[in-house]
Amino acid sequence: MQEEILKIPSNESLLYVFGGLLLLVLIYIFTTSILRKIGKDDKYLLPRDTVKKISLPLVFILFSFLIRMGALRELLGLEDYGAWFRKISTLLFIFSFTWLLIRIIKLIKQLVINNYDVQSTDNLKARKVYTQFTILERIFIFIVTIMALGIALMSFEEIREIGISIFASAGVAGIIIGFSAQKMIGAILAGIQIAIAQPIKIDDVVVVEGEWGRIEQITLTYVVVAIWDKRRLVLPTTYFIEKPFQNWTKTTADILGTVFLYTDYKVPFDELREELKRILDSTDLWDGKAQNIQVTNATGTHVEIRALMSAKDSPTAWDLRVLVREKLITFLQENYPESLPHSRVFIKDERNKN
Repeated sequence: MQEEILKIPSNESLLYVFGGLLLLVLIYIFTTSILRKIGKDDKYLLPRDTVKKISLPLVFILFSFLIRMGALRELLGLEDYGAWFRKISTLLFIFSFTWLLIRIIKLIKQLVINNYDVQSTDNLKARKVYTQFTILERIFIFIVTIMALGIALMSFEEIREIGISIFASAGVAGIIIGFSAQKMIGAILAGIQIAIAQPIKIDDVVVVEGEWGRIEQITLTYVVVAIWDKRRLVLPTTYFIEKPFQNWTKTTADILGTVFLYTDYKVPFDELREELKRILDSTDLWDGKAQNIQVTNATGTHVEIRALMSAKDSPTAWDLRVLVREKLITFLQENYPESLPHSRVFIKDERNKN
């Protein structure tokens, strides 16, 4: 009677457990050694921390196979809990495999964007690739997570039966949920459209809602714009699909800048053009492509003069405009003070009429 209650594990079970454990360890060592070898080869360009990032998910996947072995339950004397072991093994495998897929998605994104320098001056292509892979990464992670959660829940018989009964009678409920989730689905679709069509990209210079800033973050549902004064403007992704906005770096980063001066009619235009050229030649802010002085308007009180110049990007153009405006005003003050705007008063002498 006592011998029947106390179950002693057989040598065969012990052999199976250690054999299975040894096999899993060998598989792990073989897999990690191949990844390390590939990672050292410049031909494949794998990040150096690839093995470190996927090691833990691989360990959990191998461990899920181990606890599913009947020999382990027999060794531990827990044969009556076989269903629990199988369920834990299934959930652990789903969790670990999902974790591994997410890590692989992130590694693929990192592998691609490492070939592009977003910090370079001419970074249009780099920003395109970075934006696409950032949004696609979030899409794939979202899909993988939802599918893993659904598979994990459906592994329970009770939840599966409840789910089937709910789906069978979910006609009206589905319509209600569809209407309530319409905005969220629209935002996600807008995020996908931004990833493909790219009306905006990471680090694009935009003017939205009357604010000038750079695209700092793009998600599936919202976009963060970093305003020049360190504020953050958060907008739904649908905004950039449905409403007009200015994108100053859609095709190239270089831009034309203007400075307006309001002077008297006595202003010397040729000397002003020479001074603009001297100012631009003396600064690195100017890219050397365009510069000009034009009279754009004339009224009864002043002349409107536009100084045109080009720069490599909008922040540089702003600094260049500030510099040119200050230098031109100083030039007129020191050399042609009569050219500064002023009002004229004509006084008629009536004394000589008598």
